[in-house]
Amino acid sequence: MQQIDIELQKNQQIVAEVIRQLNEDRALVTAESELATQKQQLVEAKKKQKSAEWELEDLQEKLNHLNNKLYNGTVKNPKELLNIEHEAESLKARLSTKEDALLEFMSQVEEMEAKVKAGTKEFQQLKQEWQQKQENLNHRKVEVDTVLTNLNENRRELAQQISPEALNLYEQIKLTKGQAVAKVEQGRCQGCRITLPISRWQKARAGDLVQCNNCQRILYLE
Repeated sequence: MQQIDIELQKNQQIVAEVIRQLNEDRALVTAESELATQKQQLVEAKKKQKSAEWELEDLQEKLNHLNNKLYNGTVKNPKELLNIEHEAESLKARLSTKEDALLEFMSQVEEMEAKVKAGTKEFQQLKQEWQQKQENLNHRKVEVDTVLTNLNENRRELAQQISPEALNLYEQIKLTKGQAVAKVEQGRCQGCRITLPISRWQKARAGDLVQCNNCQRILYLE
């Protein structure tokens, strides 16, 4: 009975560990969260790039309009022409600044796209590995559940062969000591290492239900 209970406990611990690992997806969740953050940053960077492109187009249109005024002959007044020329020079400076900003945004977008691509590949690989691990763990759990079912069935069959008094004593000691049965070697209880009276271990050898006078475990000899 005790050997079955030891096997039961061992396999129950295996199942508990398998279940823990099945529920362990922190690495995958973290990778997915980081990828989502990278994608959002890429979206924001693209918005900034598009906004910069629109501003640049708008400034270019204004500059073209001023250049038309300067060179199409419709404006004759020298002072007005000078003002238009100054305004055009100011627009050219702003255009240059915006072009530099746009190039910076484009560089950022390109860098972020590379990160997202690499992050997506890494996440997919991690997800595939996690799914494979889940499959293996589920298979392992089915195997151990089968072992547990057989052990429990064996335990029930064995319990029917033991007297209710002896079984109740076994269960009570197991509850307090963990292991209810202790082997006797060289006259000592292997549960508590105390030397036993000869009469006790001789009774145990004869097959009587005998308890250690110190730890109360049920004694047996091979």
